[in-house]
Amino acid sequence: MLQEDPRAAEAGLEGDGSAAVVDEIRLPAGAPFSRRFSPEQRRAPYAAALERFGESRPLSMMVPGHGNDPLDGGGHIADLFGPRVARLDVPLMIDGIDLGDDSALAEAQRLAAEAWGARRTWFLSNGASQANRTAAIAVRGLGERILIQRSMHSSLTDGVLLAGLIPSFAAPSIDGRHGIAHGLSPAVLDAALARAEREGRAAAAVYVVSPSYFGSVSDVRGLAEVVHAHGAPLIVDGAWGAHFGFHPELPESPARLGADLVVSSTHKLAGSLTQSAMLHLGHGPFADRLEPLVERAFSMTASTSVSGVLMGSLDAARRALVVGEERIGAAVRAAGALRERLRRDARFSIISDGFDAFPDIVATDPLRVPIDVSRLGRSGHWVRGRMIREHGVYLEMSTATSVVAVIGALRTPDLDRFTAALGEVAGEAARLGPEGAGAAFPELPEPGALRMPPRDAYFGASEVVPARAAVGRVSADTLAAYPPGIPNLLPGEEITAETVAFLQAVAASPTGYVRGAVDPGVSGIRVAAG
Repeated sequence: MLQEDPRAAEAGLEGDGSAAVVDEIRLPAGAPFSRRFSPEQRRAPYAAALERFGESRPLSMMVPGHGNDPLDGGGHIADLFGPRVARLDVPLMIDGIDLGDDSALAEAQRLAAEAWGARRTWFLSNGASQANRTAAIAVRGLGERILIQRSMHSSLTDGVLLAGLIPSFAAPSIDGRHGIAHGLSPAVLDAALARAEREGRAAAAVYVVSPSYFGSVSDVRGLAEVVHAHGAPLIVDGAWGAHFGFHPELPESPARLGADLVVSSTHKLAGSLTQSAMLHLGHGPFADRLEPLVERAFSMTASTSVSGVLMGSLDAARRALVVGEERIGAAVRAAGALRERLRRDARFSIISDGFDAFPDIVATDPLRVPIDVSRLGRSGHWVRGRMIREHGVYLEMSTATSVVAVIGALRTPDLDRFTAALGEVAGEAARLGPEGAGAAFPELPEPGALRMPPRDAYFGASEVVPARAAVGRVSADTLAAYPPGIPNLLPGEEITAETVAFLQAVAASPTGYVRGAVDPGVSGIRVAAG
């Protein structure tokens, strides 16, 4: 008998072959359960179906090549991950797992839709990036024009190119001190849609981002009402808010607030495995038109060899959120305790404490803690690097003035270890003294004018020229500064000197890079020929 993790067995989540595995994964005694959800939500049917397959000790003569056998073909997998991963890495098209409209997979996706307040949910194994591309391809069926919050993720621009959409943009509010983007207010979005209509380029769909990378939450209900009044569906990139709606102290799920499509990066804070995500279809006025369009687009973006392990983790994470109100509450309290510790230390401040200065922000994700470290005289990049190298403490991201700590919705981190490490790094900064001023980091640039349809610029003839010579030319690439992955330059847009300076500054920073650049330093840029 293979040895299993005794902690998992103690938690009641492990099958040992001595009893039949049923479609309700067993819960620890006294596990809390929110009255908001139906009793069916205790089940994890797809995850249980994978367990049944693994426990059956199949003789697999099909792919995957490891044969679901941790003692033979999957020995190398078992050595790295333990025996269960090889057992549960189930291929597609298996009766009792994913075949048919009443399959365990279909049931798991139905439960996910109910849990997030959606009409329908798709499980994704290529992250929220797949969801963005799928949404872009789908809404092309409603028209070619889309109005986009400019701080969108670069994967949405990939979808724009694939679908041949013509974008226009609404600028989010910007925290000039920290150089971070927030969101759109209903009034700003209404004005942008009205302006597009006056100019003869009415949007067939609208895309906004909420929450932001720093945890600011927009008025999704108000945004949905505005967009619907203009005759378009609302896509919400809620990648960072997959945990929303599962605890009274968290913001509501966007699908329950009127969003028509919601991008949900479930692995980020909601506890599924990296690269797993969901796309939710809301109950709004466009649901009947969107559903077949999304289904067709999904078939274009999904792998034909989707990972059962990743999809099973989505089913398990959904159930864990539903029954995990107490654990989520503990995570929220831990985040609050961390904020209080930092507020009492004059060397730090909490950036989200100033969110009330921005009219587009109506709530804050309590599980994201953005910390202003500028009083240390060192950049956030320096602080993040020291935390990793000297203390093994990993922060989500850094900027010139800040670091961002993320607390998963189902965990409570060691706050003593975190604050002790941050205190030591702050002490080191004091001993070393302030960093040299160096060149001032440029502000976020305004986008250049759209001079060509993005698809034409991307697929047309192009050439690489020195960055200085690219100013005034039309970009053939999407260039996005990471972190956080927001495009600063799109195919078809005019390249400005300000954009070049910003991208080169990001590329030169310790933890930054530019996705889509032809070289790491952005010394050259690909432009449309002619």
